[in-house]
Amino acid sequence: MTEEDYKEGQLILIDKPLGWTSFQVVNKVRWLIKKKFHLKKLKVGHAGTLDPLASGLLIVCTGKFTKKIDDFQAQEKEYTGTFTLGATTPSYDAETEINLRFNLSELTEDAVKNNVSHFIGKIQQQPPIFSALKKEGKRLYEYARSGEEVAIPTREILISEFELTRIAIPEVDFRVVCSKGTYIRSLAHDFGKKLNNGAYLSKLRRTKIGDFHVDNAVSIEYLETILR
Repeated sequence: MTEEDYKEGQLILIDKPLGWTSFQVVNKVRWLIKKKFHLKKLKVGHAGTLDPLASGLLIVCTGKFTKKIDDFQAQEKEYTGTFTLGATTPSYDAETEINLRFNLSELTEDAVKNNVSHFIGKIQQQPPIFSALKKEGKRLYEYARSGEEVAIPTREILISEFELTRIAIPEVDFRVVCSKGTYIRSLAHDFGKKLNNGAYLSKLRRTKIGDFHVDNAVSIEYLETILR
């Protein structure tokens, strides 16, 4: 790949590791390419944020391909992961400490299985307070960290596929295919609530964006070797 190739536009599929922010991945890719070709500047962006506690497919665009980011972001996405039942957290995932615990002694596997049908199709979902969405010019997580209460409107999302791949209470593994704007953390929280119990997202991996699959993605380490 040449300097001109990256300027004209490249699509790089990255398998984002746990612990990295999407912004860090973009910065790393930009730095590697600039260093390799002694560039002063290069446009690089990603098509859809993945939280630090999530791994999986991140589409990184360079050069003129950054204009296509909105198109990629609008595509359907597939995720796999784990809900942990019997507890909730303020962030709806493992980023924050457990704030409520629930008794799981009467929760049956059948009840968990039957709960899935409530979350297929067009549904209303409330984004988590610990998110980067803005309200009145301020990120929601800024309100959360300062202890301010704020009303968060629901939004319509589409879940076209949702299946449980393993049930070992308190853990439930899942696969979900959903529209842009879906928060899997909120899905976990709502899933627990519908069971008259609690749940939070304890593991998440993005496997697909449109026709792009994580199996075709490269690691940061591999990218480092080819851009040496």
